[in-house]
Amino acid sequence: MQEIETTERVIDVRDIPPRHRHAIIFQLFDHLAPENSLQLIADHDPRPLRFQLEAKHGARCGWSYIERGPDVWRVRLTNLPEPPESA
Repeated sequence: MQEIETTERVIDVRDIPPRHRHAIIFQLFDHLAPENSLQLIADHDPRPLRFQLEAKHGARCGWSYIERGPDVWRVRLTNLPEPPESA
């Protein structure tokens, strides 16, 4: 069996000016290949970002916490496949 090597991009948003953070994350997610992921590092719970991504991408946006503060928050965003349409 052949293993597929994947790399996960890690973005420390603490290094990005706050007014640019969400726009950059949206752009990165928009260009994320299906079933690939992106890891974010923040200094607070990025829950508002989750609501915005889910509003735009629905079930395609997988969200899982890797670390939950109090000083560092790590979140994995995954570009999930489109759910099948129900008949």
